[in-house]
Amino acid sequence: MTERYAVVVVGGGTAGLSAALVLGRARHRTLVVDAGEPRNAPAAHMQGYLSRDGMPPADFLAVGREEIARYGVELVRDRVVEVDKGEEFAVVLAGGRTVRARRLVIATGLKDELPAVPGVAERFGRDVLHCPFCHGWEVRDQPFGVLASSPASVHQALIVSQWSKDVRFFLHTVAEEELSDQDLRRLAAAGVDVVPGEVAGLVVEDDRLTGVRLADGTAHARSVLFVGPRPVPQTGLLERLGAELHETPFGAYPVVDGNGLTTVPGVWAAGNAIGFAEQVVHAASGGYRAAAAIVGDLLMADLDTV
Repeated sequence: MTERYAVVVVGGGTAGLSAALVLGRARHRTLVVDAGEPRNAPAAHMQGYLSRDGMPPADFLAVGREEIARYGVELVRDRVVEVDKGEEFAVVLAGGRTVRARRLVIATGLKDELPAVPGVAERFGRDVLHCPFCHGWEVRDQPFGVLASSPASVHQALIVSQWSKDVRFFLHTVAEEELSDQDLRRLAAAGVDVVPGEVAGLVVEDDRLTGVRLADGTAHARSVLFVGPRPVPQTGLLERLGAELHETPFGAYPVVDGNGLTTVPGVWAAGNAIGFAEQVVHAASGGYRAAAAIVGDLLMADLDTV
């Protein structure tokens, strides 16, 4: 017989585990389906989370899985391949299992599509970084490079200058003429050097980044390179359920209310599933808010049938 849950949480990262913890403590039978692909897996440490600053992401998730288990929440390592909405949701897993749920939390996150520069993917999360709020303190005062992917990369170059006064902005495939006068003025005011020319690769010695090499053969000594990945929201399930999406400069994300409720009744979303800039601390809060809203929603639904 098909197993029935009050809530199925799709995604076992921070947002999904946070939602599951609240739901478990509220005595709702909950299943977490986790494909095991957290966005921050390449990072050795996560920063900026009060009381957990510097904790390895894998350790953080392991503690979260232990906590939800105390409240009877089930977790399965699998992938949701289809969801059908009827009176309840029929959730089909890649392993062949089908379960039913009264409510859903979609916490499928996003994937970072890195610039196609040799060496970038291999060193991402080490000395190739994207978020100065996540890693800036650890690499402070080192020679920074910033790889442009569009004129909007100017913002990243300006922000990282908070952590180092030796910043070079590699235009790569962006023409200097694409930058506005205001961009150039701000870069100069921040002390950021603008370097034209396409980046051909990285210089690595003894498993450490030591430079950025241009297509013309010149190399610039750098020990840290910031890049701007293209975020790819994992919204397939939401789209198939008919959720309304809204376009942003960082991809299309579901329209949600303040608690993460999507335009599909019974479906909430949290974490990077609702936006590019959701850090771990935001994801934990979003999962909590969604779960608390679901607890109230289920209670009222049950009372209204009495």
